[in-house]
Amino acid sequence: MKKLRIDETLYIKTPGFLSEQRIRKGPVAIIECTQDIPCNPCETICPRKAIKIGLPITNPPEIDEAKCSGCGLCVLWCPGLAIFVLNYNFDKIRASLTIPYEMLPLPGKNEKIKCLDRNGKYVCKGKIEKVTPPKKNSRTSLITFSFQKKYFNTVRGFKK
Repeated sequence: MKKLRIDETLYIKTPGFLSEQRIRKGPVAIIECTQDIPCNPCETICPRKAIKIGLPITNPPEIDEAKCSGCGLCVLWCPGLAIFVLNYNFDKIRASLTIPYEMLPLPGKNEKIKCLDRNGKYVCKGKIEKVTPPKKNSRTSLITFSFQKKYFNTVRGFKK
């Protein structure tokens, strides 16, 4: 069976993808939602009103670069797991991603990982920085992991 390859240019063209200038300023939500489905939890949960879907409710989410602080509430509320927080300035040489994670067992802090691209292909080594277990009535944890800055636009997941 032929493997499906994700077209990365598709995500860069979505209104939830921000400019590199904004990304380099600090933590910010990135929305890689490409489906025309009726969904708006990210819009309703954002405390800064940085995410807009409007009407019809099938519009792709847009982020106001000036308003988004990268708080991550939208990451937890997205039923499609299509939002993550990118922090280009995690430290001098590393960026970080905070992603939703719904598998067990949870990785441990400081665990060494393999960072992957959107297609599950190995990109570089990384490290788990923070594990936020799910809150009551939720199955979604948040995992923050770091990796070399040069891969900020490529890394989108990890493997233990």
